[in-house]
Amino acid sequence: MEAIITGDIVNSEEYQVSEWLDVLKNYFEKLGKSPHDWEIYRGDEFQLKIPVEKALEVALHIKALIKSIKGLDVRMGIGIGAITFVGDGVSESNGPAYRLSGRSLDTLKTKKLSLTFAADNQFHNRTLNLMLKLALDFIDDWSPVSAEIVALALEYPDASQQEIAAQLNIQQSAVSQRQKRARLDLVQELLTYYRETIKEFAS
Repeated sequence: MEAIITGDIVNSEEYQVSEWLDVLKNYFEKLGKSPHDWEIYRGDEFQLKIPVEKALEVALHIKALIKSIKGLDVRMGIGIGAITFVGDGVSESNGPAYRLSGRSLDTLKTKKLSLTFAADNQFHNRTLNLMLKLALDFIDDWSPVSAEIVALALEYPDASQQEIAAQLNIQQSAVSQRQKRARLDLVQELLTYYRETIKEFAS
C-alpha cells in the first residue's frame, strides 16, 4: 500500500515558472528521485509516491511552501491503495492508489476544496475528509508569512522558536505570534491524528 499525491499549482499562469518550480523541486528531491518517485509535468502539475504515514504531512508541507509565495496556492488529491503497475516514472504507473488520487484531484474544483483524501475504506474517507475540510478553513487563509512558518516547523520539527527566529532574523515573540496565526498547534494535532488513524487502517 502506497500514497500517491497528484496536484496542480493554482494561479501558476500569472507567475514565472522560476518563482515556484525550484521550491517544489528542491523539496521533492528530499523525498526521492525523479521520475521513479516524483514528476512535474504539463507545466504546473505534479505527482509523487510516498509512504502512507507521511502523506498528509507531505501534502501540507507542499501547500505551505507554495503559499509562501504570495498569490499562489495548490490543489492536491491524496490516494491510498495498491500500485499494480510500475512504469518508467510515476506518471506512467498505475493501480488503485493512482486512480484514487487522480479522481480526487478532478473533483476538487467542483467541491471548491484544495485538498482531499481517498481510500477504499469509506469510514476513514469520511472522517479524514471532514477533518481536512475543517482544517482548510484556516489553512487556505494562510498568509505568506504564516505558510513560511508552517513550512519551517515541518522541515525542522525539533527546532525551537529561538532557532527559527534566528533563521528568519526576527524576534522569538514574532515566531510565536506567526505560529498562533497559522494555527500550527491544530496542524500538528491533525497530523498526529492522521498518523495514528492510518496505522490502524494500514494494519
